Amino acid sequence: MRRDAFVDAAMRLIQTKGYEQTSLQDVLDQAEASRGAFYHYFDSKSGLLDAVIQRMVDTVAANLEPLVADPDIPAIRKLQLFFAGIVEWKEERRGFLAALLDVWLSDENAIVREHLRLRVAERLTPLLTEILAQGEFEGTFSAGPADETARVLISVIVAVNETATRLFLATRDGTATYEDAVRTVTAYAEAMERILGIPTGSWPVPDEASLRFWFAN
Repeated sequence: MRRDAFVDAAMRLIQTKGYEQTSLQDVLDQAEASRGAFYHYFDSKSGLLDAVIQRMVDTVAANLEPLVADPDIPAIRKLQLFFAGIVEWKEERRGFLAALLDVWLSDENAIVREHLRLRVAERLTPLLTEILAQGEFEGTFSAGPADETARVLISVIVAVNETATRLFLATRDGTATYEDAVRTVTAYAEAMERILGIPTGSWPVPDEASLRFWFAN
């Protein structure tokens, strides 16, 4: 419970102050804990950020599990709802995620980014594998073995996430445009459709309001 209290405190502070502006003392005050208690669970501020990211991935995965397990939803619809669910989760946490993006690509957080990739693969690959296996059984996907295809999709998804982060920062700084972001997102969606052999327009793309929030700064 104490470890969770530190993670809860960090998430609140990142949204209200930003990651760089949040000090270890801020976290201690927010969690009403001692420095010794903090170092019992985390070796650094980056270690705490790592725990925050893992919490995020675990929460997303837990939210998606009932969808994947529902036998009454066709595979292609599950796939659409799966990724729409991830987008919706991000939409509900816009402020928090935007506060993280400023520091996400820093060298200091390289290990955290690698841990994110590993955690996403660990938690989401089995869920995607189930959906793809169902789609193969239903005859709606033509991508090959479900487990291998799921790993390919996860690799692309991680790449999309990092590309979107760079585009967010670039459009905010004026070195890329909203139209650049739309073209990139569309290209990834089309690539996903080709990988799975599903009809054009089947892959869920964020709506215009969401795209403009992130990329029309």
